[in-house]
Amino acid sequence: MIVFWLVLTILFIIFATAKLKWHPFLVLILSAFLVALFYQVPLNTVAKTISDGFGGILGYIGLVIVFGTIIGLILEKTGAAIVMAESVIKVLGPRFPTLTMSIVGAVVSIPVFCDSGYIILNSLKESLAERLHVSSVAMSIALATGLYATHTFVPPTPGPIAAAGNLGLESNLGLVIMVGVVVTAVAVLAGWWWSNRFLNATPDNINAADAPAAMPKGMKTRDDYSHLPSATMAFLPIIVPIILICLSSVTNFPSAPFGSSMVAEILIFIGNPLTALLIGLFLSFFLIKSSQKTQEISDSISQGLVVAAPILLITGAGGAFGAMLKVTPIGDYLGSTLSALGLGIFMPFIVSAALKTAQGSTTVALVTTSAMVAPLLSQIGLDSELGRVFCVMAIGAGAMTISHANDSFFWIVSQFSRMSVAQAYKAHSMATGIQGVTSIVFIWLLTLVFI
Repeated sequence: MIVFWLVLTILFIIFATAKLKWHPFLVLILSAFLVALFYQVPLNTVAKTISDGFGGILGYIGLVIVFGTIIGLILEKTGAAIVMAESVIKVLGPRFPTLTMSIVGAVVSIPVFCDSGYIILNSLKESLAERLHVSSVAMSIALATGLYATHTFVPPTPGPIAAAGNLGLESNLGLVIMVGVVVTAVAVLAGWWWSNRFLNATPDNINAADAPAAMPKGMKTRDDYSHLPSATMAFLPIIVPIILICLSSVTNFPSAPFGSSMVAEILIFIGNPLTALLIGLFLSFFLIKSSQKTQEISDSISQGLVVAAPILLITGAGGAFGAMLKVTPIGDYLGSTLSALGLGIFMPFIVSAALKTAQGSTTVALVTTSAMVAPLLSQIGLDSELGRVFCVMAIGAGAMTISHANDSFFWIVSQFSRMSVAQAYKAHSMATGIQGVTSIVFIWLLTLVFI
């Protein structure tokens, strides 16, 4: 019955989010109460466990998500995201257009959500495809898979940050970033390989009435900006925090490469994710060129808070759900059972992939799976610092497997690329499945070497 109640809870999450279209925040909170009911958690501890779990995860990671979201919004509004994309294209050149498009997507999606990133870069992708005489279908899949890779693997994207927080890595995001970049490279190459299968394909939904003829209201192309920042200024708000976070992680290595000097203390302080992203936020303010700069900054912060709010609620609810699972016997039972099966790193991947494919949201899959897996880390042999990082990667690999009709990103890619649903399944959905499977195999190989 222990497993039955857990399966019933997972089915409730899938049914409520996918079929009933309830908000994931409400579903995860209700799931925490269901777990308490099913496993007969003492009633006088239920509310406190949920509150502590909700507040605990946001206390660690909430402000990091807020700062990262505002930075991404400013990069989008000021045209810095377009400048970043064009800079990558200039460096890589036209020799491998689909690979260039994949790398552009991977870079831009670090600060900008993959949905927004695709819309922002759509006109750039189309013009590049026409100029280089490359299939727009191939370029679309290359861009989409590049965006998707960093969206699921590399902080400060909210999903990986929330998963890292649930698994106790909030103070070591630098290691998550470093490993995430390596895994992202493999995922990008997998998506690029699949995109090249469509080099001779043409979009089959060109004359459809629902195919967007132009950018949606509020979205801008390069020509809409009176002033664009330099490449250096465009990259600084995201590159500087990442470098600082990574330096802090290196400073904290057991070998203590910087010793216990004042320099080490300063690096640890400014490389804390909260401090690093606050520095990145202030750097992003320099991108805003307006006679009413103070008001623009204030408006950007307000809009960023609105965008971050649902992510924070889902993250907090995932923390509450995870906290409730930790006080039940499910952890010990599943741990011993899964240890006997020898699934190891494949267990979080399978759970995350099932959730993603069933309910559509990558962020929900990352948050929910990390909350469920947290009590099981020691039993599946991933209780070390590096083991937890690989677990985040495995969950991310599952959370990209696969993007189909219940995922908003699927519709953005298919509609803006003028692909029919059938063609989008064949091109985009298959690409995300290949990315996920390739990534988990690579992550498994890494665990054989490093754990």
